[in-house]
Amino acid sequence: MAATIPCHYYASAATTSKFFISNNAHSKRLTYPLSLTNARGFRGFSAARCSYQPPPHYSQLQSKDKGNSFSLKQCAISIALAVGLITGVPALGLPANAHTASPVLPDLAVLISGPPIKDPGALLRYALPIDNKAIREVQKPLEDITDSLKVAGVKALDSVERNVRQASRALKQGKTLIVTGLAESKKEHGIELLNKLEAGMDELELIIQDRNRDAVAPKQKELLNYVGGVEEDMVNGFPYEVPEEYRNMPLLKGRAAVDMKVKIKDNPNLEECVFHIVLDGYNAPVTAGNFVDLVERHFYDGMEIQRADGFVVQTGDPEGPAEGFIDPSTEKTRTIPLEIMVNGEKEPFYGATLEELGLYKAQTKLPFNAFGTMAMARDEFENNSGSSQIFWLLKESELTPSNANILDGRYAVFGYVTENEDFLADLKVGDVIESMQVVSGLDNLVNPSYKIAG
Repeated sequence: MAATIPCHYYASAATTSKFFISNNAHSKRLTYPLSLTNARGFRGFSAARCSYQPPPHYSQLQSKDKGNSFSLKQCAISIALAVGLITGVPALGLPANAHTASPVLPDLAVLISGPPIKDPGALLRYALPIDNKAIREVQKPLEDITDSLKVAGVKALDSVERNVRQASRALKQGKTLIVTGLAESKKEHGIELLNKLEAGMDELELIIQDRNRDAVAPKQKELLNYVGGVEEDMVNGFPYEVPEEYRNMPLLKGRAAVDMKVKIKDNPNLEECVFHIVLDGYNAPVTAGNFVDLVERHFYDGMEIQRADGFVVQTGDPEGPAEGFIDPSTEKTRTIPLEIMVNGEKEPFYGATLEELGLYKAQTKLPFNAFGTMAMARDEFENNSGSSQIFWLLKESELTPSNANILDGRYAVFGYVTENEDFLADLKVGDVIESMQVVSGLDNLVNPSYKIAG
């Protein structure tokens, strides 16, 4: 049934987290925004099997009712958002007793400034705590190859060739500055990756000369993996001190990767799938550290997918009355604070949403842009109630960019699915997580509680 939403109602729904319905019986804790269910916003794929091969080298918030004052500009923004009801973009449904709110909305220019970055690898690269213009000038044209390949046929290769030449030129001109930016303890490894990157771009030029379009994307991915590795080698230690009250919790001081193997029950076209997840402890050390600690405890092994509604995939609710992980050393539920890192800040904000902090235009370091964004669920009315329940977003940010949607700045993102993320859309309630395994970065976990007896 179609819905008509007044301008001020839709603006509230698109920019706050005011409107929720409770989750079903599969979860004792989570609530989510009313469903975003139009299929155009989601991906669905089938295949006989999916697996991950390592490269060479992821509810509830309350908002404050602030009255009903809306400017003409704010109304114009909400009208632009409401166009989704006509064009087929997923829209929010609102309860009959919904209250309105008037948050400070981002400038209209933010909404029309261009598409957001959706690639999880790119989001992770830009989230690193580095400031090296030279390597970014190599990274950008290599990423632009993705747009170049949207052109049909071999004509795309002319544009790809320009991308590669630009990246090669940037590498030759900026190599000294890139090497200078490497952390001393990682310099040898970084130089090795730079040499592989340089050789790989020569190989990509040969691929283009042979007009082998199908070979471009795999080589592009390989090169960007080298770039990401170089950028990680620029990070010299952990960049800040975690607040004292959280310092003794499991902390991920860097990056780690987890492979999640899921057994699919009722899909004849997909038997099992391995999802590769990169966790970002630079921007969410407490949240990511808590998760890695639970993975090492095998907490999620054998657990079912508990929600799969086209908007999110969710799990982590243990059997019994507990709503999270019961630490055997304390016999109490272990909870973690809401943790949000913002561009321009040196450390995350803890215990408050960006809305509550008045940071309405702040951009999160780890936005809900990518299909497969991984975040910590929590109680609707308690910011610091996250424990073990996690969810993955099944919608890309399209109409509403970062920080103009109902998730950014309200939930703690701590990673992205970087391999086989498309298959998240095939998961159903009852599918079983056979195993989760940390495949890299475990040495970045400090204060691991899983090593304690029990």
